[in-house]
Amino acid sequence: MKYFTFSFFIALVGLALAYFIGGFTAVYVTAILAVLEISLSFDNAVVNAKILKTMDEIWQKRFLTWGILIAVFGMRFIFPILIVAAAANMGIAETVQIALFEPEKYHQVLLSTEKLIYAFGGAFLWMVFSDFLFEEKEIRWIKPIEKTAEKFGKINNISLIIAIIIGIIVVYDAKDYKIAISYFLGLLSYSLLKGINESLSGESIKNGLMGLIYLEVLDASFSFDGVIGAFAITPNIILIMIGLGIGAMFVRSLTIWMVKEGVLDEYKYLEHGAHYAIGVLAVIMLLKIFVHVEEVVTGTLGLALLILAFIHSKLEKSKE
Repeated sequence: MKYFTFSFFIALVGLALAYFIGGFTAVYVTAILAVLEISLSFDNAVVNAKILKTMDEIWQKRFLTWGILIAVFGMRFIFPILIVAAAANMGIAETVQIALFEPEKYHQVLLSTEKLIYAFGGAFLWMVFSDFLFEEKEIRWIKPIEKTAEKFGKINNISLIIAIIIGIIVVYDAKDYKIAISYFLGLLSYSLLKGINESLSGESIKNGLMGLIYLEVLDASFSFDGVIGAFAITPNIILIMIGLGIGAMFVRSLTIWMVKEGVLDEYKYLEHGAHYAIGVLAVIMLLKIFVHVEEVVTGTLGLALLILAFIHSKLEKSKE
């Protein structure tokens, strides 16, 4: 419970602010948004824990402090505003005014850019999944798939090759150069962050900084679905920011708990389940460029994979 104390404090402050904005109805909506964020980002917490446990304790603390500010104000408020401003060719101040006082108009402009968001996020998350899939593992969960993938993993840059092929197919079907730019920017962002992080792996402070940046970009890729889906619950951007921010804080506390308590070591297939959930999310985000997929489907599939991984880990542990 000690790992979640600050999260509960933030939740109380956030719900109090929501009550001040719109009474008990606003509190209820904010609580739903927080649950939505947690359900969509549980697999994110598992992957974050894998990365965070290799970082110094000071960077783990900064992940909770600096990271939450970036997550709440950066990715849930500022980033969507920047996207809307660029897409609608408006100034930042005008976009903020629309977000605060004309939420329906803001939502419509944001929806007009959702395909670009899905292309970027889908590409980034696909690289996260495929790099895990093709790497050589000491522990395997779905052995036939993972053994076969490891054989292909011996081909240089196999993850990037497959991602480029997928990108060509997506762009050909979409017939939109903006989607092409977004998709390949997603690949470029992942490759740059990974390359810089690996080159600085011997310098703990710099590596910690790059690790934090990588985690925040990863969080952004997960948050796209939540930010857009949140407008189906409320058009109020402030309530969306508070609700998703509370959820993001709990996801971060969950990550720290997993690191400190060695949860990934104890339940050896959780990491696998999380990466498969990320792969499913990446595919769904790319599919959303062409068809509508409900957020509940995304969350349910990801959660189901994590539950299966947890149960299998528990069974294997009991056998041992």
